Amino acid sequence: MDAPFPYWILPLLAIPSMLISWLTVFVVRRYAARWGLVDQPDERKVHTTPVPLGGGLGIWFGVMATFLLGSILVMLNGSFTQLLPDQVQPYVEGIESQLGNLWTLLIAGTILMVTGLIDDIRGLSWKLRLTIQFGVAIVCVVLQEWYFTAFIPYQVITIGCTVFWIVMLINSFNMLDNMDAAAGGVAVICSIMLVLYVVLPGVTSQGPQLYVAGLLLVFIGALLGFLLHNKPPAKIFMGDAGSYFVGFCIAITTVLITYTDGENPVTHAVMAPLLIMAVPIYDLCTVIAIRISEGRSPFQPDQSHFSHRLVELGLSKPRAVLTMFLVTATTGVSALLLPQVNLAGSVLIVILTTCVLMLIAILENTARNKINS
Repeated sequence: MDAPFPYWILPLLAIPSMLISWLTVFVVRRYAARWGLVDQPDERKVHTTPVPLGGGLGIWFGVMATFLLGSILVMLNGSFTQLLPDQVQPYVEGIESQLGNLWTLLIAGTILMVTGLIDDIRGLSWKLRLTIQFGVAIVCVVLQEWYFTAFIPYQVITIGCTVFWIVMLINSFNMLDNMDAAAGGVAVICSIMLVLYVVLPGVTSQGPQLYVAGLLLVFIGALLGFLLHNKPPAKIFMGDAGSYFVGFCIAITTVLITYTDGENPVTHAVMAPLLIMAVPIYDLCTVIAIRISEGRSPFQPDQSHFSHRLVELGLSKPRAVLTMFLVTATTGVSALLLPQVNLAGSVLIVILTTCVLMLIAILENTARNKINS
């Protein structure tokens, strides 16, 4: 009988990227003003003093440097493999076969990071940003065939839905980046939930999806390294460079995950990413709805985000962000239950998640109505 995989190794994957990200952000903080990466306060922002931008460069470099080092070690073949536990060595060959896909993902993410970086420094029109986002998403979905099947028989529909999903998450995390630790913390929680989903038993008969778990853990490490600088009071912000890269990486990993077996499918398990990403999606949808209802462009920045509305309820900024974390964890845990329950159970889980978000919406609207009256 084969020895079980040593799961204690998985969290170690987050350490290199965390250290690299943490150190890189120190450098970015020092030179941000010289590079033109400074977020100036104004009436639509919650900070009152200039704060460096570019923390996303640390996240990006933490991920890229870690995978570059890992790719080199994998390509060294036996000299590196012999240092690994016996249970891990068989996976190295599989990792080598996935390097092409990995670097396609990272290069695509880098294009979006550079787009966000230019937007941070000079500003870009929303039309150009969306065009680039859709272009990158279409290339990844069509050429790499990274798309949800979701038991939909028409491929053109699944491709279209996947492209929309990727662009939606990119902009969801961009919108979440409006308060100290908000976007980074939610991204960490969502990624942890995805890791738990792919390693916990019962999802597929093929066993845990370790390659996706490894990708996510490196990503989590880079986020944690950044959050050490971004915790309240933040010494640096993520910026569009970071939020675009974060949203894209999370979106692609949700597409790469197998949520249920093809032979004995638990069809409702495909709702898992929707529940895990409930908070970013809720923020995006409600902000757009508020802006349109007030006769403004959905792309016009303001203080109508989830975190801002929680502050209007009377919460401090750290507690508003903590509330977002707890809601994200609640909806994420609900998603972990989907493969374990029948259809009736899945309906109850979706109803529970919807009720949580509706409760928050009612409380938020009460606060906004009092302020506006």
